[in-house]
Amino acid sequence: MHLFDGAAEERGSGSELLAPASVAWRLTAERGVPFEERWSSFLDRVCTEEVVALVIGAWWQEWDEHGIDSCLDLLTAEAHRLPRPRALFLADVESEESEISWIRQGAVSRVLRAWPGLYELGLRGAEDLVIEPLRHESLRSECGGLPPEPVRAPAACDFPALHHLELWLGTSRYGGDCTAEDVRALLAALVRSPGLRHLGLCNSDIQDEIAAGVAAAPVVAGLDSLDLSMGTLGDEGATALLSGQSLTPLRAFDLGHHYMSDAMTQRVREALGPHIPDLGLTPAPRSSCRPEERYVAVGE
Repeated sequence: MHLFDGAAEERGSGSELLAPASVAWRLTAERGVPFEERWSSFLDRVCTEEVVALVIGAWWQEWDEHGIDSCLDLLTAEAHRLPRPRALFLADVESEESEISWIRQGAVSRVLRAWPGLYELGLRGAEDLVIEPLRHESLRSECGGLPPEPVRAPAACDFPALHHLELWLGTSRYGGDCTAEDVRALLAALVRSPGLRHLGLCNSDIQDEIAAGVAAAPVVAGLDSLDLSMGTLGDEGATALLSGQSLTPLRAFDLGHHYMSDAMTQRVREALGPHIPDLGLTPAPRSSCRPEERYVAVGE
């Protein structure tokens, strides 16, 4: 499925509108064109009954201190006109528009209630993110850079059809204050999602502790792929992974941007490499393995 930029089409750079179900529709505010106007034009010009994927970019023209809730008001108010969405991404915003740690989310649980058939929910940014306890039959993914509350929230939810879960946990310098205990509670709760096949716990500055939790988590036995990339994984976390449950049934395991020593990297390669072809063992740019000098891949 291709991404279709509604803003580009309105400026005349597109040719004719494509079949609504053949693309993911991206809507974003621009200078002089508020999001409300873009949304209204989309509803008027597109056969929204056939739309299956939406990507929401910047919803502000000047910085919106109230976050995404005003945008969600527009979306959910017209949910009856979009009966088929299967994928929704909120805040497809690049660093030129806003750093990831500045993006203000909101009460996103209501989009799950508005579209009970949603398979995929993607989020960028996590300040003010609220996920209320709920049961959702079809949700398959969610992601973001997270403070403690959104990490704890999925543990209180029931996602029986969850297939893919990826969380960018971030750094405490930018609000990523979740603890290893929060992550362990999440790992324990994921046994209620027997269809989970991919788990990503990425971009964390407590990656050694997360690795230790993963090494003992029963949910890992049912996974096809595991992602612990972009964080501060060092020898301590790698040792926990190698001494915990078997990881060789995994088809993919991403350890990119790590701080393991050369000797430990070789141990991991020898233990897992024959079973998992791509371990993503690209080290972090900085050569030092001292914990106080480690940094996550995405920090702002």
